Amino acid sequence: MPDDMSTSPPVREELDQDTKDLHAMGYAQELDRSMSKFSNFAVSFTIISILSGCLTLYGYGLLHGGPPVMLWGWLFVGVLVLFAGMSMAEICSSFPTAGGLYYWAAKLAPGDSAPIWSWFTGWFNLLGQVAVTAGISFGCAFSISAFMSILTESSTWLEPYATILILAVVLFIQGLLNTFSVRLVALLNDVSVYWHLIGVATIFVLLFWAPSSGSHQTIGFLFGSEGWDAFAGLSGFTIPLYIFLIGLLNAQYTFTGYDASAHVSEETIHARVSAPKGIVNSIWISMIAGFVLLLAVSFAIPHAFPVTINGVEFTGYDSIAVDLVPWATIFIFAAGKTIGLLLVLVVIVAQFFCGMSSITANSRMVYAFARDGAVPFSSYWHHVSKGAHVPVRTAWFGAVGAFILALPYLYNIAAYAAVTSIAVIGLYIAYLTPVFLRRINPSAFNPGPWVLSKTWGPLINWLAIIWVVFIVILLMLPQYNTAVPWSPDFTLTAFNYAPIAVLVVIGGSGLWYAVSARKWFKGPKVQGSAEELAEIERDLSI
Repeated sequence: MPDDMSTSPPVREELDQDTKDLHAMGYAQELDRSMSKFSNFAVSFTIISILSGCLTLYGYGLLHGGPPVMLWGWLFVGVLVLFAGMSMAEICSSFPTAGGLYYWAAKLAPGDSAPIWSWFTGWFNLLGQVAVTAGISFGCAFSISAFMSILTESSTWLEPYATILILAVVLFIQGLLNTFSVRLVALLNDVSVYWHLIGVATIFVLLFWAPSSGSHQTIGFLFGSEGWDAFAGLSGFTIPLYIFLIGLLNAQYTFTGYDASAHVSEETIHARVSAPKGIVNSIWISMIAGFVLLLAVSFAIPHAFPVTINGVEFTGYDSIAVDLVPWATIFIFAAGKTIGLLLVLVVIVAQFFCGMSSITANSRMVYAFARDGAVPFSSYWHHVSKGAHVPVRTAWFGAVGAFILALPYLYNIAAYAAVTSIAVIGLYIAYLTPVFLRRINPSAFNPGPWVLSKTWGPLINWLAIIWVVFIVILLMLPQYNTAVPWSPDFTLTAFNYAPIAVLVVIGGSGLWYAVSARKWFKGPKVQGSAEELAEIERDLSI
């Protein structure tokens, strides 16, 4: 780990300066500021969770171009996401607050437009936060279903109702953990970093030197036409560029959630430096480790068919790709049932940590948005438990909201891909809106201690903005040929409902703003004078 991610105890002067910085933004220190630099990095790294995103969408990747698209796409998307993260990091250094993106938008918007920019940025961030929590914990439930199915050799565990029931239990436990002190969550996040890195290394070693090593794939299969020809037509589309582009969802979805470092900045020591470094470090470390993981899993795909894995016969690459949890099947094939199940357990624990951290970030964003009166029943949601200094109610808001968003899986097989698309769309619109405002209104931006160079900064910002506009449009398009409305094979079960969710948020929040909020929502509020802020802090400490 980099030296700047120390876990050293808090320094009194740093805590005092952090509180002064927060007061200067108009907020009281209501949350427990005890997260180290490493813990701040850990929460974003855990939410990115290569063992979650890379694997839960691995089957989607196989159906959309296979290993070549996943591996080349991972590097391509990773670089562009790093540009986005760097662009966000310098703004975070200037405004280290739990509100994050919508607060930044308000402060960087030109003229009198701050309320409307802040309003829509916040609502897209809220949509993305809930969707990414749903996607992560949904993936964890999938993995548990796969584990139980392999263990018991029963497909009942893979039925949609069973997965949804498991999801309910997973979200309940994750919500429960977020009702205690942030120190517990921070500790589990610290553990999660090592769990992910050691887990990926273990998977890499075992899949490369597994008993079935004689059936490992070639370099041409992983990076070239051999792998492309095996999988490219499985989505039903025939245009190579379109297949490649929609196949990028595997990488783009995995690289989400790193705004968590900003959302927990009010709980982080030396936040102006720790939070932006947490954003950037979580991305580049995930990019390296994720590439290694995808390489190892793809290397172990069987190539001699038919092959029987755990009592199920697979006749070709298409049958591997349409398997509900293909990466788990590959583990069992390559390493045997016992070792394969142990590797699946490694993934389940990592995904559980990821969902827990996502609820943490989600709860802080909703808490901050409610603090500024921007959600229904704001006074209820802007609540911090006196004992633990944790926004308990918004933690449960995130858990329940994620469960509701996942329910369409009961009747829509494309629901998981749609949920992940919604997460990417909602989050990235919110991520890059402040960056766009920072570029068109540069006079409003006062750099913090972490800042991009004047030479390369604008180029990095604009490349990130252009990419996000493109990817948002792309991910609202059909992901399978049976989801194209004018196709003779069209079916609602494959429909990508991401555009509907986005339109609901735009329409609902837009209507509310036009009818009511424009009269009273003026952007982030100032909680009070220095004396009033101190009084809020005293009340919470009693």
